[in-house]
Amino acid sequence: MTESPDRDANVPGRNRRRFPGISSRSYEHPADRSALVALRKLSGFDTVFKTLSGLLPERSLRLLFLSDSVRVGDQQFAHLHAMLRDACYILDLEKVPPMYVNQDPQPNAMCIGLDEPIIVVTTGLVELLDEEEMRAVIGHEVGHALSGHAVYRTILLFLTNLATKVAWIPLGNVAVMAIVTALREWFRKSELSADRAGLLVGQDLQASMRGLMKLAGGNHLHEMNVDAFLKQAEEYESGGDLRDSVLKILNVLPRSHPFTTVRAAELKKWSESRDYQRIMDGHYPRRDEDKDASVSDSFRDSAAHYADSVRTSKDPLMGLVRDIAGGAGDLGGKLRDTVFGSRSNGAGGADGASGSDDSGSAGK
Repeated sequence: MTESPDRDANVPGRNRRRFPGISSRSYEHPADRSALVALRKLSGFDTVFKTLSGLLPERSLRLLFLSDSVRVGDQQFAHLHAMLRDACYILDLEKVPPMYVNQDPQPNAMCIGLDEPIIVVTTGLVELLDEEEMRAVIGHEVGHALSGHAVYRTILLFLTNLATKVAWIPLGNVAVMAIVTALREWFRKSELSADRAGLLVGQDLQASMRGLMKLAGGNHLHEMNVDAFLKQAEEYESGGDLRDSVLKILNVLPRSHPFTTVRAAELKKWSESRDYQRIMDGHYPRRDEDKDASVSDSFRDSAAHYADSVRTSKDPLMGLVRDIAGGAGDLGGKLRDTVFGSRSNGAGGADGASGSDDSGSAGK
């Protein structure tokens, strides 16, 4: 990591608030913290972590990007370098991480590294986003660096790439895949935290929304609408029945990132929250207070978040969970209605026999 010779000289291009000494706790999603705790407690994680840390030296990772990508600086991709310094200035990151542009048509960005973070963006992403959208993405990656996510992201990257060749790891294939699954679950939650960091850097919600829409639908903003995009997230959450709820879980398991509509809805919700406004007003946890932070408070915040998610969710599965927790009287009937849809009393008659056959088939 290279230290900026004069960070404060590179002030933002427009009037943005700066957050001296800000702790990553101020923007981290409660689900991110709880998923990371669960990951660290997973059986075998320490063994895999120590094994890979010894086998994947930091130097080889840096040499890989130094030899086959373009390093961002004053003479190469200068506009990206200015955004990077800007993001580090706003979030008060003491050292500016090296950043590389990698030739890849797939829009992507990542923050990796075992000892110190490295930021990599693809040419597909650079060509897709405008300046303010790119600023939010770079702030997103700087947020990963400030939160210390790079180490776990690197472990996930190598385990995913070597998933079919892990016989040499003492834990065996099944245990490693369990760790990969847990890492993906954590990383999906960490993306929600980093989206918040991107908003703190860009301080332009519409730019963050546009960037997410472009990741979903390409560079066709004239054909897209933020409000309609957010309605997709609401429809995704509340639509369908219990079978759709299960399919949502299965669809997201192999992914490293949450779905873009979900990310957009989560970020907009946070931008309207009291927590976000307090940060913008200068009231936020400082890094020098991290050592005194209460672990039990973090657990309570995470528990409160999940309880609120279950309480307010429109997903049919979460509705069933609420019914179970509330001691629903006709649980069997509610389960049947949730899975197959409620039927009116008048649905019998000539169709009654066919309804009976359907339920019999389902039972089989």
